[in-house]
Amino acid sequence: MVIYMKNYTEIIRELREDHDLTQRELAEILGTTQQVYSRYEKGINEIPLRHIITLCNFYKVSADYILGMTE
Repeated sequence: MVIYMKNYTEIIRELREDHDLTQRELAEILGTTQQVYSRYEKGINEIPLRHIITLCNFYKVSADYILGMTE
């Protein structure tokens, strides 16, 4: 049996959209630019651990969730 796990890039985009935030707004929360955040969502740049931690705290989810290891 094959289990499809979402990539973190899909998850961070879905979380942002579910909370009606723009990339620019989320970039401000992370202390980066909209362009850099966009590259995280596209998978061009890997998201740093410090940003994953910030997103976990902001969205009140686990790192396992953001990394696609749990639903």
